Amino acid sequence: METNTKISLTFKLGNDIEINRLGYGAMQLSGFGVFGEVADRENAIKVLQAAVAAGVNFIDTADAYGPHLNESLISDALYPYKEGLNIATKGGFNRPGPNQWVPNGDPEFIRQNIEGSLKRLKVDTIDLWQLHRFDPNVPVEQTLAPVAEAVKAGKIKYVGLSEVNIEQIERAERVLPIVSVQNLYNLGNRQWEEIVDYTAKKGQAFIPWFPLASGPQKLAEKIEKIAADHKATTAQIALAWLLKRSPNILLIPGTKSVEHLHENLKAGEIELSDEEFSELSK
Repeated sequence: METNTKISLTFKLGNDIEINRLGYGAMQLSGFGVFGEVADRENAIKVLQAAVAAGVNFIDTADAYGPHLNESLISDALYPYKEGLNIATKGGFNRPGPNQWVPNGDPEFIRQNIEGSLKRLKVDTIDLWQLHRFDPNVPVEQTLAPVAEAVKAGKIKYVGLSEVNIEQIERAERVLPIVSVQNLYNLGNRQWEEIVDYTAKKGQAFIPWFPLASGPQKLAEKIEKIAADHKATTAQIALAWLLKRSPNILLIPGTKSVEHLHENLKAGEIELSDEEFSELSK
């Protein structure tokens, strides 16, 4: 499925799982501070079902969202899963309370994360398991040991990392293959520019979190003008820019609204000209 500007809207994860580049991030379907149950569970289930019905085949969640409740919500909404639906989850965070995130790379904790995710998602194999953060107190080789065991046992198909630099990716790859990197990146925040290019060269997916942020006011004016020309929203332009930025970028915008979900997915129909792209990239 390609637009006229030859932007492919699919990407092969690990060279064999075909992913629609417009996916869905489920983090918002949690309580305040990504803690506790989502306020309107019935609506959350509708949003997840609408995403899959609209062709989303990549959903991103984590053991830490809720904690645990987000994964259970996904299986309640979508199990038995539609053929070809891929669910990515993450492990490696303690959650003492709302908006509190404490890295925990203890191998036993990671093992529990993996087993818990398998149970809650009701799967025998996790399509993509990602390490939330490197724990400064535990060598990553130890943290990833139970992950490598789970891959060997067929409990995890692919492994990814989050918020990492090149050196950390290379260190992890000495333990096991890495197919994706999930770092903060959007039109307004490009601190991980080199990681986008590095992963593209290596055929790894780059999954920007917080993809809808469009940056400072000065940039907002440019986006608004381009959005008006395309009869689009600024959020759609922010997503269209990411799709054009690099073919390995997989998008996981989150929302609690079915209407916004459909709006986000329409970003794939927007073809930014090279001129518009470079105007936004300045």
